[in-house]
Amino acid sequence: MGNTWCGLCACVDQAGIGVVERWGRFEKLAPPGLHFFNPFSGEALAGVLSTRIQSLEVRIETKTKDNVFVQLICSIQYRVVKMNADDAFYELQNPQEQIQAYVFDVVRALVPRMTLDELFEQKGEVAKAVLEELEKVMGAYGYSIEHILMVDIIPDPSVRRAMNEINAAQRLQLASVYKGEAEKVLLVKKAEAEAEAKYLGGVGVAKQRQAITDGLRENILNFSRKVEGTSAKEVMDLIMITQYFDTIKDLGNSSNNTTVFIPHGPGHVRDIGDQIRNGLMEATSAKINGAAG
Repeated sequence: MGNTWCGLCACVDQAGIGVVERWGRFEKLAPPGLHFFNPFSGEALAGVLSTRIQSLEVRIETKTKDNVFVQLICSIQYRVVKMNADDAFYELQNPQEQIQAYVFDVVRALVPRMTLDELFEQKGEVAKAVLEELEKVMGAYGYSIEHILMVDIIPDPSVRRAMNEINAAQRLQLASVYKGEAEKVLLVKKAEAEAEAKYLGGVGVAKQRQAITDGLRENILNFSRKVEGTSAKEVMDLIMITQYFDTIKDLGNSSNNTTVFIPHGPGHVRDIGDQIRNGLMEATSAKINGAAG
């Protein structure tokens, strides 16, 4: 319901405050409700002010310390103080222009002392400074400043593009570092795995050869004990010939189509036996020397 009045009576809305004059001079404030006036005594309702919170959006263009032009969007919520409604009614003809002028003054005095990054980080401090100045000034005119919000900070379009490119470059650089670290860890782990595999493979081969040597030694000793008059050399030659023919047999039974050419004859069998026997003797000699050292 709005405010209605005629010469004899007036109804002031709940969210309003009336100003009563007598012969053109301020008389009193009229609270919400129905009021009657005596026109013969010069009493009349001069006007009604709204006590609702009002919002004013102010756009300020200024320059930062690092010479970047920015546009700040500031939202001011204000209202008329009921007890001082007469000051608001008589002192200011256009409160919005007054508020805007003071916002311009404070922002353009404070922002040029900040860099663009500092402005983004301390926009709350800018809003606080504007609030303190407006409360001090507008309070004398019957207005209360409820809130001030620094809604947005808009740099020049070219600066915004440059900032986005810098941010993108930094993120790409960070991603490259992480990718390099991951590849480094992968290569290190791969090298460690290969070294461990080679070590275990070497241990397996050494144990295999040790088992073969122990088996041959055991066979030679058993054969020498059971067949009298035989020497270790003769037993070794017999074992080598048996192993040689087993190998030839395995090659012939293999399913692979690969053809392997090897020398074959009695003399070659003797040469193979000599080579294996010399290898065993050298290994035994190296083991004895190592134990002596």
